[in-house]
Amino acid sequence: MIGSRSSPDARGLRWLIAGLPIAWLGMFFLAPFLLVFRTSLADPVIGQPPFTPLFDGAGALQLTLDNYRLLLNDSLFLSSYAGSLRIAAVSTLLCLLAGYPMAYAIARSPQPWRTFLLLLVILPFWSSFLLRIYAWMGLLGAHGVVNSLLLGIGLIERPLALMYNDAAVYLGIVYTYLPFMVLPLYSVLEKHEISLREAALDLGARPIRVFLDVTLPLSFPGIVAGCMLVFIPAVGEFVIPALLGGLDTQMIGRALFDEFFINRDWPLASAVATVLLLVIVLPLMVFQRGQERAHP
Repeated sequence: MIGSRSSPDARGLRWLIAGLPIAWLGMFFLAPFLLVFRTSLADPVIGQPPFTPLFDGAGALQLTLDNYRLLLNDSLFLSSYAGSLRIAAVSTLLCLLAGYPMAYAIARSPQPWRTFLLLLVILPFWSSFLLRIYAWMGLLGAHGVVNSLLLGIGLIERPLALMYNDAAVYLGIVYTYLPFMVLPLYSVLEKHEISLREAALDLGARPIRVFLDVTLPLSFPGIVAGCMLVFIPAVGEFVIPALLGGLDTQMIGRALFDEFFINRDWPLASAVATVLLLVIVLPLMVFQRGQERAHP
């Protein structure tokens, strides 16, 4: 009797716990996305808002796919998508190569030092993101700290072109998003049993073989989480390419900004944003599905 009376309350509590995040996602993700998607099916007009309404004067539904056709036929947008994916992928790889040794060293350091080292990792977040990018501009500029130092010691005769190129964009993205790679990796590596590594060494395995066969496979969940946390925001990055990149640095965030605020073509900009979201979300859904099948 007690169990039967308490089961409806338990089910209600489960629905409440599950319903709150679902309602949150529906209000702040699904609803805005539907508004953007609806705008992407409209035509641009001069007015407020700068796109045609959902129904015309006769009450007929007016939707168009012209914006998506333009995206498929315009080489500028295609190159911007390709450039964004390339820069985000290379930046994610660089973050992984730099972040894994950092996370491993922090996880294997003595316990009193771990908090201090993690504090150093997240310390840049205590200052403004924009100020940190402007600081890199001061370091890499033609009359910046790096060029002034190299000129002062006689290593170069004229300033190097350290800014307004893809290398500066990679540097800015890696610097900005490196903590997002280190923290998930640390959380996984810190939980590894040292006895597994010691057992492999006792059985005659070399340190590199222990790392490849024991440490690396066990840290795969942290690698996946860190790569997602870096890759997803890097694809749509706008500020870093705009400040550190050159005119030939094509990223979709910059094209999206131009369409919204310069060309005032909200339907086309909404189509750009919708396709960008699908490019990011669909592969993640396929990957998640594959993981569920591999580990039921």
